[in-house]
Amino acid sequence: MSTSLLPVGHLSPGHDLNGYIQAVNGIPMLTVEEERELAYRLYDDGDLEAARRLVMSHLRFVVHIARSYSGYGLPQADLIQEGNVGLMKAVKRFDPNQGVRLVSFAVHWIKAEIHEFVLRNWRIVKVATTKAQRKLFFNLRSAKKRLAWLNSDEVNAIAKDLDVKPEVVREMEGRLSSHDAGFDAGPNDDEESAYQAPAHYLDDATLDPATQLEDSDWEQDSTRRLQGALSDLDDRSRDILTQRWLAENKSTLHELADIYGVSAERIRQLEKNAMKKIRERIGDALVA
Repeated sequence: MSTSLLPVGHLSPGHDLNGYIQAVNGIPMLTVEEERELAYRLYDDGDLEAARRLVMSHLRFVVHIARSYSGYGLPQADLIQEGNVGLMKAVKRFDPNQGVRLVSFAVHWIKAEIHEFVLRNWRIVKVATTKAQRKLFFNLRSAKKRLAWLNSDEVNAIAKDLDVKPEVVREMEGRLSSHDAGFDAGPNDDEESAYQAPAHYLDDATLDPATQLEDSDWEQDSTRRLQGALSDLDDRSRDILTQRWLAENKSTLHELADIYGVSAERIRQLEKNAMKKIRERIGDALVA
């Protein structure tokens, strides 16, 4: 029997939540004998009407559990709907021969579905993927006694209580304290916030014709100014800069010192003076 085949009537928390809650609270609860009879009809014969009555009589219990997850900012109707899915899975798997009430068996399945929904939708980026992280996600908030960051003693105490490593507590605390950022700037964002939106700085303008033309003009202008500045240098200074910075196989100070018959320190001074003249020449060209 598939859970999709379990009829729960026309009730849906998504249309009118208050009306839904009022309706499910008005559904009579089953006695122990009634529940056992319906459970055996479903377990032995696959009776869908029995399944429907078992589900309907426990919908109020799902509402009660879903309310405890209201602190995650997710719609209450969605939490209830997911809890109902867990309830139907529990009814499908319930074995009356075990001697327990359905409500005791179903709580695990209801919470499991709600947990999965919260983890999928609370953040765009998943905050809990490992077993230890999932445990922390649903326990760390209640374990924190104040809004400030946990101190070392508190971290160690929570880690010991939840049987996880202290670094896992720190990591989850950081994830819970962060927030999601919109990809695009909001309509009411100021200019500074708009520039911080990922859509702004992730924009690829390399293929924009205007950008390509601007880059080409800048490169040509820079080359022209550099060539003009080099032409103003004396032959020795120009050759030193060329060998030190522009040649494919660059020369060392000592190699140039041997060529010109001076010390390496003198070559360094000539190079420094030539670089200063280049900067001044290019700077004047930019001002002009």
